[in-house]
Amino acid sequence: MVLALSASLVIGVALTGGCVRDETATIEDITPQEAFTLIQNNQNNPDFVILDVRTAEEVADGHIENAINIDFYSEAFRDELNKLDKNKTYLIYCRSALDIMTELNFKKVYNILGGINQWKAEGLSTTK
Repeated sequence: MVLALSASLVIGVALTGGCVRDETATIEDITPQEAFTLIQNNQNNPDFVILDVRTAEEVADGHIENAINIDFYSEAFRDELNKLDKNKTYLIYCRSALDIMTELNFKKVYNILGGINQWKAEGLSTTK
């Protein structure tokens, strides 16, 4: 009896734990060229968001056009992310932010491999 109760408790904790990832989510790294294509294909899509998580100073030096900025180093970063619509599609350039967005159960997030530096190195445009 105690063994069955213990097994039920362990299974229950495993099923309700906060670390369970949504298997229907799309969370992946993509190349800058793939990101460029994704942006082109979503130009008029209100459910597509480019999210720049660098500091305001870094963003001022150049960012992908139409990106919104939430500073990764802000104390409110996690709270600000949590306010976003988790059902929209996000393009980011920060692996650490990708991990946090996964934890917060965002449904569709793409991270640009190599970040903004690789984006620029491949001759893709930024704006100030």
